[in-house]
Amino acid sequence: MSKKITAAITAIGGFVPEFRLTNEILETMVDTKDEWIVSRTGIKERRILKGEGLGTSDMAAPAVLELCRKRGIDPSEIDMLLCATTTPDFVFPATANIITDKIGAKNAFGYDIQAACSGFIYALVTGSKFIESGQYKKVVIVGADKMSSIVDYSDRSTCIIFGDGAGAVLLEPNTEGFGIQDSILRSDGSGRVYLHQKAGGSVKPASHKTVDEKEHFVFQDGQPVFKFAVKGMADVSAEIMERNNLVADDVAWLVPHQANKRIIDATARRMGVGEEKIMMTIQKFGNTTSGTIPLCLWDYEKILKKGDNLILAAFGGGFTWGSIWLKWAY
Repeated sequence: MSKKITAAITAIGGFVPEFRLTNEILETMVDTKDEWIVSRTGIKERRILKGEGLGTSDMAAPAVLELCRKRGIDPSEIDMLLCATTTPDFVFPATANIITDKIGAKNAFGYDIQAACSGFIYALVTGSKFIESGQYKKVVIVGADKMSSIVDYSDRSTCIIFGDGAGAVLLEPNTEGFGIQDSILRSDGSGRVYLHQKAGGSVKPASHKTVDEKEHFVFQDGQPVFKFAVKGMADVSAEIMERNNLVADDVAWLVPHQANKRIIDATARRMGVGEEKIMMTIQKFGNTTSGTIPLCLWDYEKILKKGDNLILAAFGGGFTWGSIWLKWAY
């Protein structure tokens, strides 16, 4: 009898732009203070992609190339590439297609997944099914966003939160019990009124009026989003532990979406996980939307151990949310 195939992460790459937008710089741009930002979000700085004509794919491509280099594979060996992003290079073609072209992944097909801040875990679960089915051997999952392209830097409620960055993981078949063990994905479209981009879609196409009224930027009603995010992330993280008989001592790391330190802390408390087990990069990268979870894994890679139980959790606009339990494979 053949052993069960699971999808395991076998390599990881990341990329953040050089420019650091610190809280001190933001103090000169909008009416805000470093102490206020840190106390409410935990963010001290965020990275911003500077340069004419640069988009999300320009961060994703080097992240994938780093992953290939670490794993010792050529991009032509990649079978499939999924890109989770809220800020695609263009409405079409898919940013995934542009990434495959830029890295020379000539044998890969791919497409974009849009689930706001939950995009990476949605894409990770989607990609895992192609591995588990036995159809593909090397599937790359990218989480990348150039949030600076849709942030209004005169709106102090949103411009303090978001940054730019990209992370990527390689999924390969595993028969030793490592990799993705279980997942829970949820959505509730009624939450769209609290967090969305007002114009630029088919409901409200771009016009002089929409540009003048700043409707192509992120709109967020902070309090309802905070409340839903705390409950959503905490609920699914606790649920995935309960249904797999995991206790806090079994969990090596909580890998949460980096939206707000208070949301992350509330999720950890619900799981019974101590602060020493929380992956945290929000202080230096801010909220990179689809990029936060893979960038956490990239940042903490050196201290991860084979067999570590990781709980990934995210919450995003729309609303979307979910959790993944995986066993680290290397």
